[in-house]
Amino acid sequence: MPEQITLLQSFILGVVEGVTEFLPISSTGHLLVCSQLIGAANTSGTFEIVIQLGAIIAVVIYYWKRLWEKASQLFSGNKNALDWRQEGSACHFWVSLFLAFLPAAVVGLLVHDWIDILLGDGLLQAYVIAATLFIGGIILLVVDREPSDKDKQAETKTSDEIANVADGIKTEDKALTYKQALWIGVAQCFSLIPGVSRSGSTIVGGLLVGLNRSQATDFSFFLSIPTLGAATIYTLVRNYQKVVEVGGLGALSVGTIVSFITAFLAIGWLLRYVSSNNFKGFAYYRMVAGIVIALWALLYAA
Repeated sequence: MPEQITLLQSFILGVVEGVTEFLPISSTGHLLVCSQLIGAANTSGTFEIVIQLGAIIAVVIYYWKRLWEKASQLFSGNKNALDWRQEGSACHFWVSLFLAFLPAAVVGLLVHDWIDILLGDGLLQAYVIAATLFIGGIILLVVDREPSDKDKQAETKTSDEIANVADGIKTEDKALTYKQALWIGVAQCFSLIPGVSRSGSTIVGGLLVGLNRSQATDFSFFLSIPTLGAATIYTLVRNYQKVVEVGGLGALSVGTIVSFITAFLAIGWLLRYVSSNNFKGFAYYRMVAGIVIALWALLYAA
């Protein structure tokens, strides 16, 4: 029987998961490195994926009012709400979310095992994480250019006032289209590589298809619900016995609860932050973290 994760280790991993899951800095990369540093049991990432449940619940609760509104409209009898072609309708919202979720779901099923085998070596995994963190930082710097005055005015709103294109509220005379949603989903596929942030890839995808920072971040949060939910269910179905053996009910509970609390706080903070700031700070952090991890891996190999 493998060595179990302690409650303290579970607490630390829960904090790292909750804080990094929705920031564009790669939660998976930080969790894998953190697991090595604190001497956590070798879980092949299964324990870390399961405690994502706390982060998922945090998003659902944070956006509960808007999610409930969109869900209830489907059963309101309003024909406009059921018109999938009408941008802004409830049906359009859910179809957009499904289209954005679909690419990563399909690609993930096809290449998940292959990536695990390829990166089975811990040292190789560290080098991959270091490289993707650094490259991702450069991409974030390039994509997140200085906004126009018009964009600055749009992004000075509070999180409650953010014009969310996923909800169909129009900004700059257009709302999120199915094509944009699908391209954001394609961008999310890159997050299957350790070190490539899911939130980072979807936010960059949103910026590339014409969304502003607040809109891209908002839609990234919505997209996290089916994406992280599917990953958690898939891991539990395939590795339930290993998760129980390595984690145990106590450690799983602690990790999940802590990730929920820290993720909820991180969501609110990030929405406030992007309302008036760019992503350059995260980009520089990624580049520095990539260099530090690469040096650590080199020293470890020596």
